[in-house]
Amino acid sequence: MLFGALEAGGTKMVCAIGDENGTILDQISIPTLTPEETMPLIIDYLKGKGIAALGVACFGPVDLDRKSETYGYITSTPKLAWLHYDIVGTLQKALNVPIGFDTDVNGSALGEATWGSTKGVENSIYITIGTGVGVGVIIGGKPYHGMMHPEGGHIFLSRHPSDMEFESKCPYHANCMEGLAAGPAIEKRWGKKGIELVDRKEVWELEAFYIGQALCNYIVTLSPQRIVLGGGVMGQTQLFPLVREEVRKQLNNYIQTKEMENLDTYIVPAGCGGDQGIKGCIKLAMNELGI
Repeated sequence: MLFGALEAGGTKMVCAIGDENGTILDQISIPTLTPEETMPLIIDYLKGKGIAALGVACFGPVDLDRKSETYGYITSTPKLAWLHYDIVGTLQKALNVPIGFDTDVNGSALGEATWGSTKGVENSIYITIGTGVGVGVIIGGKPYHGMMHPEGGHIFLSRHPSDMEFESKCPYHANCMEGLAAGPAIEKRWGKKGIELVDRKEVWELEAFYIGQALCNYIVTLSPQRIVLGGGVMGQTQLFPLVREEVRKQLNNYIQTKEMENLDTYIVPAGCGGDQGIKGCIKLAMNELGI
């Protein structure tokens, strides 16, 4: 059985065809321009491929409430061309197949939970730290939705004593995780991109302080059984031991579980080789058919 997958990002749209084993059989990338420019290309790619269903994991915010009049819409996005755009309705009309829909980061969390680092783990979170920060939450094996969907990149953090004067990169919050620890914040604080700061120990110690603090907040509120860290910033693999040490230090032995006994297996990198998002889309399509 074949499934369509659309990982709709703010910069590019990744379209793919896959099967029920999570195997990606074909894949293309389309620039995210305006809906009028981008959507016909996506539809042309997916048409005639014999897909049984489509999974869409989309940048947001999005409306995930199936009872809502705007279910399937991209809502209050800063990408103004896509503001209040009915992405699911447009695809449904053109393709006439069942469509599973979720956020981009929930899609990645689902991909990891199905075929990656959290396979077999009932409750987990996936955090992407790159241009922004997103948090996908899996509870009981399913992506979590509440009033809308988690916006965990905007939890508030206490500043490091050496970082009190830094002006947050987030236009909404003075001390949220995204504003203090995403890639653009690193570049603004240090004057260079993270890739140019590999050997600057102080850069990554400060970054680990903020990531570790955020993880402590997620641990005490969501109680995940495993945490996956992905995104461009986490490509700096020296961060993993620093983050684990910050979690150990900041939690101060308050949470005592078998998972927390070994942080090397509790806080882990993504296991899908960068394909967790598109694989999550395949699983969203499968879920829509009850597979």
